Amino acid sequence: MNKKIIDMIEYPSEGVLSKEIIKTDKLNVDLFCMAAGKEISEHTSSKEGSVYVVEGKGIFNLEGEDIEMKPGVFIHMKADVKHSLKAEENTSFILSLVS
Repeated sequence: MNKKIIDMIEYPSEGVLSKEIIKTDKLNVDLFCMAAGKEISEHTSSKEGSVYVVEGKGIFNLEGEDIEMKPGVFIHMKADVKHSLKAEENTSFILSLVS
């Protein structure tokens, strides 16, 4: 299955919109579109994952370290690490989780 990610981007007026790209027994890949000013509070995931920023600007906090979210940034996360994020402007990213 081929999908053009840029065509899937759709920003909500507020909050977060997610769209499934791939879902298998071992891999979940989703596109997240966050409205400007939206925050996702600190949490963990039981799965190892990565974030690839498609467009926008924000801050991704990984275990206390702020990482600038801008197009092309790739962030790797081990399982069970604390992280949070804030979109300073409309921001989209691909989240991949593996088990």
